[in-house]
Amino acid sequence: MLNGTESPERRTMERKAWKIQLRERLLKFSISVITLANQLPKSAAGFAIANQVIRSGTSIGANNEEAQDASSLKDFIQKLSISLREARETLYWLEVTKGSHLIEGSQIDSCMDECNELISIFVRSIKSSKDKVI
Repeated sequence: MLNGTESPERRTMERKAWKIQLRERLLKFSISVITLANQLPKSAAGFAIANQVIRSGTSIGANNEEAQDASSLKDFIQKLSISLREARETLYWLEVTKGSHLIEGSQIDSCMDECNELISIFVRSIKSSKDKVI
C-alpha cells in the first residue's frame, strides 16, 4: 500500500483474479444448468423448458466472455447487460421448473441461489461501469 491506497499493479492483479473466478463460476453454472435440464422429464413441458433454460443459462457466460473483448466501455456495459437479462430469464425458467414440480430437491435450489448471486454481480458491475462513463 502506498499512503493508505493500493498500488495500481495490485488492483490490476486483483481485477484479473476476479475475472478468472467469475469465468470459472459461470462455466460451473452452465454445466449445472445443463445437468439439471437433462433431469427434466421427457415430455413436451420438459423439452420446452430444457431448451429455454439451456439457451439462457449458457448464454450468461458466453456474453460475459464477449464483454471481456469489448471495444469500449459502452460496448462492455451493453454485453454485461445481455448477461444480466439472460440470468434473469434463466432464473424465471428455474422458478417455472420448481413451481411445476418437474424437478424437486436441493439441486434446483442451489441453481436458483447461484443465479440470484450472478444477477447481483452483474447489477453491481453494470452500475460501477456506468459510474465510470458519467
